[in-house]
Amino acid sequence: MKSLAQKISDKQKKSAVVDVRSGDVVRVHQKIREGNKERIQVFEGLVIRVSRKNSLTSTFTVRRIASGIGVEKTFLMHSPGLLKVEVVRRSKVRRNYLTYMRSLTGKSARLSGVEFDRAAVNTIHDEVAEAEEAKIHEEQVESYDPEAAKAEKEAEKAEADAVIAEEPQTDAEKLEAQPVEKASAAEPAEDQNKEK
Repeated sequence: MKSLAQKISDKQKKSAVVDVRSGDVVRVHQKIREGNKERIQVFEGLVIRVSRKNSLTSTFTVRRIASGIGVEKTFLMHSPGLLKVEVVRRSKVRRNYLTYMRSLTGKSARLSGVEFDRAAVNTIHDEVAEAEEAKIHEEQVESYDPEAAKAEKEAEKAEADAVIAEEPQTDAEKLEAQPVEKASAAEPAEDQNKEK
C-alpha cells in the first residue's frame, strides 16, 4: 500500500521520460517565460550527473562550454517547464558523477562513443508536453506573421498621419512653410576682415 506522499508524487510525475545517463550528450528543450511571452530555449551539452532516477525530484546536470566559459544547468526530470529531452550521443563512462570533466579541456575532454538506437531512446510520447510545445509554436508563428505585422504597421502609420493632420501648425512650422527670399549672387560679398 502506497503512502499519501507517494500517491501525490506519482500524480505529479510525467507518464514517460527519456532514459538519461551520465556521459550522454543531450538536447534539452526548456520553456522560458519572459513577462507575458513564452518561448522554447534549447540547451545542448554533456550530462555530468544524474540523481534520484526513479523519484519525482530526479535531476540531471548538463554542462556545455559557451564562449570559452563552462555553463552548467540542473534540470528537474518531471518539471512541467521541461518540454523535451533528446539524447544526441551516448558515451562509455564508469562513473555516475563526471565532475572531473570540469577541469578537462580540448582533446582530453573527449569521451569514447557507444552505438545506441537513437530512435528507440528518444521516442517518448508525452501528450501534455507535445500540446504545450505546439501551442507555443503557434503563438510564435502568429506573432512573427509578416503579413499581419505589415498590416499592423500600416494601420499605425495611418493613425499617426491622421493625428499629425489634425494638429494645428506651430509658429515654427508656419515660418518654414513661408517662401524664403534668396540672396542674389550679382553683388560680391563684403570682406569681413577689412578694418573699418
